[in-house]
Amino acid sequence: MQMRVIVLAISCAASSLTLTALSSVCAPPQAQEERVADTKQSISGADADVKKMSMTSKIARHPETEPFESSRPGLQGLAKRFLEDQEQIWTSPSKIRFSDTQWLVPLSGITAGLFVTDTDYSKHLSQNPSTISHYKTLSNAGVGALIGGAGGMWLLGHVRHNEHWSETGFLAGEAAINSLVAVETLKYSLGRQRPFQGNGTGPFFQGGTSFPSEHSAAAWSIAGVVAHEYPGPLMKIMAYGLATLVDYSRLRARQHFPSDVLVGSIMGNLIAQNVYSRHHDPGLGGGEWRSISQIFRGDGNLSPGNMGSPYVPIDSWVYPAFDRLAALGYVNSGMFGMRPWTRLECVRLLNEAVEQLDQRGSEDTQALHLYDSLVQEFSNDFANLARGENRNLRVESVYTRVTGISGVPLTDGYHFGQTIANNFGRPFAEGFSTVNGFSGWASEGRLATYIRGEYQHAPSIPALPLQARQFIASADGAGMPVPPDSVTPAVDQFQLLEAYVAMNVENWQFSFGRQTLLWGPSLSGPLMFSGNAAPVDMFRVSRTSPFKLPSILGWMGPIRMEFFLGQLAGQEFIFAQNTGLVGQFGHPLDRQPFIDGYRIGFKPTQNFEFGLSVTAVFSGATIPLTSHTFLRSLSLGNTIPGAAGDPGDRRSGINFTYKIPKLRDWLTFYGEAFTEDEFSPLGYPRKSAYQGGIYMPRIPGIPKLDFRVEGGSTVPPDFPDCIGCFYINGRYLNGYTNRGNLMGSWLGRAGQGEQIWSTYWLTPRNNIQFNYRHQKVDGRFIPGGATLNDGGVRGEFWLGTTVKVTGAVQYEKWNYPVLDPLPRSNVTTTIGLSFWPRNWGLQAKSL
Repeated sequence: MQMRVIVLAISCAASSLTLTALSSVCAPPQAQEERVADTKQSISGADADVKKMSMTSKIARHPETEPFESSRPGLQGLAKRFLEDQEQIWTSPSKIRFSDTQWLVPLSGITAGLFVTDTDYSKHLSQNPSTISHYKTLSNAGVGALIGGAGGMWLLGHVRHNEHWSETGFLAGEAAINSLVAVETLKYSLGRQRPFQGNGTGPFFQGGTSFPSEHSAAAWSIAGVVAHEYPGPLMKIMAYGLATLVDYSRLRARQHFPSDVLVGSIMGNLIAQNVYSRHHDPGLGGGEWRSISQIFRGDGNLSPGNMGSPYVPIDSWVYPAFDRLAALGYVNSGMFGMRPWTRLECVRLLNEAVEQLDQRGSEDTQALHLYDSLVQEFSNDFANLARGENRNLRVESVYTRVTGISGVPLTDGYHFGQTIANNFGRPFAEGFSTVNGFSGWASEGRLATYIRGEYQHAPSIPALPLQARQFIASADGAGMPVPPDSVTPAVDQFQLLEAYVAMNVENWQFSFGRQTLLWGPSLSGPLMFSGNAAPVDMFRVSRTSPFKLPSILGWMGPIRMEFFLGQLAGQEFIFAQNTGLVGQFGHPLDRQPFIDGYRIGFKPTQNFEFGLSVTAVFSGATIPLTSHTFLRSLSLGNTIPGAAGDPGDRRSGINFTYKIPKLRDWLTFYGEAFTEDEFSPLGYPRKSAYQGGIYMPRIPGIPKLDFRVEGGSTVPPDFPDCIGCFYINGRYLNGYTNRGNLMGSWLGRAGQGEQIWSTYWLTPRNNIQFNYRHQKVDGRFIPGGATLNDGGVRGEFWLGTTVKVTGAVQYEKWNYPVLDPLPRSNVTTTIGLSFWPRNWGLQAKSL
């Protein structure tokens, strides 16, 4: 494992350095202007005017490139130009700007992800000799066609005196040769074995020639030149399509790993861009080809849709404030069933709110105070938008929290219940538990990053009685062994709660790292995806702000979409038809299962929002992560768990929110439905779980008091064979959990219950909340059934604008005969202190 980490680090470093070296192969305008100035100073005498005019003319034609040089030099000039091209390629790291991290960081992350999955992907491709031979021939033919086409254009250009044809062929060949020199240098330096060599894992420094792919580099360098010399859509499709075919064929021929092909393709394309931009004569035709660095830098002024922005944590005070502001009728396009939101999305919603406030001419002091407090929270983001810049480095918070529990609490929500729910999977037990953490974020142009880490302590948990452990074995199925009679040790650990890098492109934010999702409107925790478990390591694509479809499809109103692919942690058992039960208590699987999901939300009217969502747990352990298993997890088919065509542990859900028009500012209904292994709960209402609620943002006569009640059940209304069947699976026996905690609703398996909250808003940030919860577990699932009741009070107070104090007390009484023959009770007390330093950071040009 250690060797694998070392090799991965070396590989990532090599690819990152390679891509970095090519990222700014066209020198930044400042560097070019300095070179031009030096050249001008060296010119004197009568020839100076002529040479100066020539230089000025060339620069005018290429404002962001080096001076134009003829594409057809003599033999001596050709050698000189080749050396200059190579110098540009290998010395370009000196021209890197900080803004290049906007695309280098995510690209490096994708490359690292491919390194991790290279072996699995290649091992599960066809090894039939005829198939391999077919794709080798196809890749050679593809490269041959590109080379032959470019060579033919150069030759015919001379025959027919067509300078544009000649230049196209010449520059394509020049780009290909430069690409191959760089690629071959890396290939023999890094020495990675090909997929068919050794044990197929592709180790580096073993005398191989796999990384990067020379076929891909040559194909993409030629295709890039041709596609920009003749920038019509048909030519681009043909050129890049043929280059893509070469990439695919090299993979199917088992000559290269996916990371080899990706890095080779990027190298070829970037080097071609360098050659084209430095030597192309625009007077012959063709289009402009800007470097990736130039594209991301733009003109220095970013639109909001291209600014990277971190997500606001789902436990922030911001969301209850927005909930209330929306229920009062001042936020109409926010998608409350799909959170978290980015900071800039919150700014957009505040701009929408102020328009509503202006239109109404409202004297609604509650709404005005909420708005003012939220504007203060996002004041830096408003300033970024006003300047058209996005450069920040900020400490968000430093916090500590102590929780004391007197009496035995419930700590296993997957099998029984939880005394503390929706707490990011933080450990707790009888006695004192502590959390000490920090959070911060940074942004640069399209790029944003966020980190939240904390030290966690919790006491040990006594072993469960034998009957409870026997119940766990029977409830999880597939011949699960009885858990050992052992104490869960005390926890003392540092945990990254959230840590990710994100890039925003036209309001589509791509993020990679540990993240939390909230898919549903329920305050107690949505059925599909909640904050009950530890955040998941994932790659995520999210439409940060709603969009509308054109024409008649606009009736669907604002739309938001989201997709993620992640990997779970803490899963210990898996079952397959060919291997049987695999796993051991206390030993997580070497290859943890993956999970993917997608969601789409609609808001056809200001009062009505609904959403559809699907997730699937798949791959892991003996099941590889390949394009085939991934695409199968997204399909609608289904089989017996563990069978060859099993798409994984799939579940789907729907939700809605509706504000009563005549009581728009007073009453909001919302609900969710959820089903296992089916394409939609609408098609299988008998085999579905349900949860719904009512929210009143203010009580008549008491404008500062709100009221919310929710209730639900994971016991199907008319499907007796599905008692306790939600959140479990016949293949992934630890079910819908991450690090041992349920990712869905607190209702758990075969549970039903209600929660009530009433909050008195002293100010938009200071409040006192009273709550009550009741839960009952079906006796057909847990022997003897179970009940839980708790109630408490919670307060949140700000001392000025930077210090927050929280306190909560909860009394709970539970009766789980399988855990204890007698009813038990406990008292939970929590005290927290957090510091939100508004001035601990740098912004805009101060960085």
